[in-house]
Amino acid sequence: MPDWVAVIILGIIEGVTEFVPISSTGHLLIAERCLIAVKWLSKSPGDLFNVVIQCGAVLAVLPLFSVRCQQLIFRWRETETRGYLLKLILAFGLTGAVGFVLDKKGFRLEENPRPIAWALMVGGVAFLVVERWLRNKPLRDEVTWTMAVAVGVGQLIAAIFPGTSRSGSTILFSLVLGLSRPAATEFSFLVGIPTMLSAGGLKIFKALHHPGAGAPPEHWGSVLLAAVVAAVVSFAVVKWFLRYVQSHTFEGFGWYRIALGVLILVFIR
Repeated sequence: MPDWVAVIILGIIEGVTEFVPISSTGHLLIAERCLIAVKWLSKSPGDLFNVVIQCGAVLAVLPLFSVRCQQLIFRWRETETRGYLLKLILAFGLTGAVGFVLDKKGFRLEENPRPIAWALMVGGVAFLVVERWLRNKPLRDEVTWTMAVAVGVGQLIAAIFPGTSRSGSTILFSLVLGLSRPAATEFSFLVGIPTMLSAGGLKIFKALHHPGAGAPPEHWGSVLLAAVVAAVVSFAVVKWFLRYVQSHTFEGFGWYRIALGVLILVFIR
């Protein structure tokens, strides 16, 4: 099986899972192991591949937030808009500062499937518990400074523990602090856009200007193909997801995470 078929599969998986709270990184790492096991993929594409195709998925959803983006760009002098923008900057800045330090120290994601499985299950249980706790509780639409800090911390947790899910942890923290599901989803997604684009830009810069000694050259054609596929799929999935959270809870995603975690523990070594 040619590698490009596996690349398309990985692009689809990334597009489906990047913004849905089920962990795109965890899904990609598990999918890569499975594709290598069945010889559909000759080797793991690597961290650069994963980060860059995440950028493709992120860029694709910008049109879905065009109204909010225009508000932040052209109406930033308004008190409410300026406050929202500053909270986005705070959450992004917290993630970026700590993430930069981790990158400088050579931090790499854990690729062992067992921690990924446990992170998926813990997050799934957390969604079920939080949703049960939130029943009949009033939720607000205004993002507070505490929520902004919590979202930054949630992104860091997801960056360190694959399987946690960036959107999952940030949405969970926001819900616990009383933010409504649509507002939590929007703020999580908007913070994720500069976060993922910055990480991808840094990875691309390092790959072009500081290639690893003895490392094979990056197959940029495969990276581009996967990024385009991820972008197309991500646009469709996020468009659906934004409608979904208007009238549904996250319990279904909690049960999915638990089931996937159990399957990984049972069948993947």
